[in-house]
Amino acid sequence: MSGEITVAVRVKPGASRTRVGGCHPGPRGPALVIAVTAPPVGGRATEAARRALADALAVRPAAVTLHRGSTSRDKLFIVPSEAADRVRALRDRPPP
Repeated sequence: MSGEITVAVRVKPGASRTRVGGCHPGPRGPALVIAVTAPPVGGRATEAARRALADALAVRPAAVTLHRGSTSRDKLFIVPSEAADRVRALRDRPPP
């Protein structure tokens, strides 16, 4: 399998620690929840979420790109399609 998929994400900035997992009923369907310690200013939370998503999916950070939502908590990221099963597993588990 090759190509890319779009992943809906709900970012929770200012968390006590970085966590990836859980589901949020977002405007674009079920969204993967990513809590990051970075504040929501200057794109820092978005960049922290991109890196946390890459780490959780075991892909290079450069393989994860923001598609839509740079100033919103609800974002769309593009990731390699090989990570689809991992995305579902993270989204379907209860938040930590």
